[in-house]
Amino acid sequence: MTNGAIGRISQYTLDNGLRLVTAPAATGQLVAVNLWYGVGSRFEVPGRTGFAHLFEHLMFQGSGGVAKGEHFDAVERLGGEINASTSTDRTNYFETVPEHALDLALWLEADRLATLRDGMTQEVLDNQRDVVKNERRQRYDNVPYGTAFERILRLGYPEGHPYHHSTIGSMQDLDDADLDYVLSFHKKHYGPDNLVLTVVSNLDPDDVHDRVNKYLGGVPPRETVAEAPNAELEGLIGGPVRDTAVEQVPAPRVFLGYRVPAYGEREFDVMHLASAILGYGQGSRLYQRLVVERGIANDDGGMASDVLSFRYTPSLLLVTMIAREGVSGDELEAAIREEVAGLADGVAEEELERARAILERDHLQTISTPSGLADTIGSCTQFFGEPELASTWPQRWAAISTDDIVACVKRLLVDENLLVVRFDPEETGDGAAEPDPASA
Repeated sequence: MTNGAIGRISQYTLDNGLRLVTAPAATGQLVAVNLWYGVGSRFEVPGRTGFAHLFEHLMFQGSGGVAKGEHFDAVERLGGEINASTSTDRTNYFETVPEHALDLALWLEADRLATLRDGMTQEVLDNQRDVVKNERRQRYDNVPYGTAFERILRLGYPEGHPYHHSTIGSMQDLDDADLDYVLSFHKKHYGPDNLVLTVVSNLDPDDVHDRVNKYLGGVPPRETVAEAPNAELEGLIGGPVRDTAVEQVPAPRVFLGYRVPAYGEREFDVMHLASAILGYGQGSRLYQRLVVERGIANDDGGMASDVLSFRYTPSLLLVTMIAREGVSGDELEAAIREEVAGLADGVAEEELERARAILERDHLQTISTPSGLADTIGSCTQFFGEPELASTWPQRWAAISTDDIVACVKRLLVDENLLVVRFDPEETGDGAAEPDPASA
């Protein structure tokens, strides 16, 4: 075991490789337990997509000492909150419980880490595979614009690249999932040596360590460490590249994407600010010019631009807007591209100050709760090995100038680095587009 303290954050590494980070909570009597496993959809291979997300579901379906569904029940009976999420780069399990329930939360996590394979059956796999397939139908296949994310990834990352496919996976791959492969996936990726456990509470850090060591210290590390596929990617997208879908959608929608540096690099922070200037908030350029002044885009509250952050490969700056009635997709796309290009002509200091303030507000709101703080610390530890980075993002943004932004924009927000995904409404028999049901 090693131990180090950085400010009010304490770090421990157990003998089995588990990394524990503790931090004090701003509110008493609550404990946030947050687990970041270093496995996401980037570890999947063609023909085996969707397994990282499938495991997010399977981890709640019983283990050696816990029956199906009892993990949720045990936490919720105490008034706790519990959930999980999967991304390209990690799978995250988290719960917030009363302070007296920390031991229970740790025991539950230890049990499913050590003995999940003991509770895994073909029936459980079949059931959760159907749940995930239904989730895919509801969130991707049967909703307007639902396949946008998959189309964006296919254009932004070449075939065979580990970020080319979405986390949800394909129907065919889910159908082909077999029990042996599922068991081997857990064995390969779910070990204490692939885990960052963050506990935010007002308990003494050494007390938390002793409890974690009691429940999770005896779980053996993985026999074989999984090797992540090569995600290196150099250069621009080679655009403009385009994918147009003509579907039963209420109005034309435009998605623009630009490849930008990986999360954690300074130029990622620069482009994050550029994104906020462009399309985050009602004071942003896109909202003011296309929603308020020209009235060609729907009012989205100022959520037209953001950065899709990836740690191990270039990220994507994404812009999206929906056309107002009577506005074509061509007109909206041209207007958005004009505003993006306009950033290269200069950024006002007032715009940059506003962008910094918005990002800082969101960051401080996130880390103001025990759960949000635990998640941010877990992210910084898993991705960078530096939990104290959780408090440094505002300083990073403060060090970026308008000249930094313009220089990056001129190099990255260009047609050679552009992908476009367009959704246009199907035409009716008389040649007119289907009416927007929201305006009927």
